[in-house]
Amino acid sequence: MNRLNVVAALFGVAFGFLFAAAGLNQYDVIHSMLLLENFEPFLIMGSAMGTALPLLWILERRGFQTPIGGPLALTRWQFERKHIQGGVVFGTGWAITGACPGTISTTLGAGSLMGLVLMAGALAGIYAHDAFVQRTTHLNYQELSESFTAAD
Repeated sequence: MNRLNVVAALFGVAFGFLFAAAGLNQYDVIHSMLLLENFEPFLIMGSAMGTALPLLWILERRGFQTPIGGPLALTRWQFERKHIQGGVVFGTGWAITGACPGTISTTLGAGSLMGLVLMAGALAGIYAHDAFVQRTTHLNYQELSESFTAAD
């Protein structure tokens, strides 16, 4: 294991500890946030973004080199329909389970059996997404090749 992996693992453990300390791995906390009864989780997320965004902007402008040696280059995507669709799926899963990907690992790390259920659901969602993309990509490719064949 190289030094970068050790540092990443330590940051991950610290991140999980802070998630758990803030109660963000508890269903009731997330549920009350989504019902707009508890605004503390919103404040936690907002403070993280308010800290990270300006720092990333400054580091990118100054040509910061990443730990693996490349330049820091933040990607900016055009807004697309798939972002709304993904947000709806993510939000629905979050509302039902009270967990997002960050809290799944925290719940597992806390020794909760619910973490296994959450992880199984996340893996099933990833598998379903990949199967859907593969099927639609194959269908689009098939339609494209049929249109070229029909033109000949």
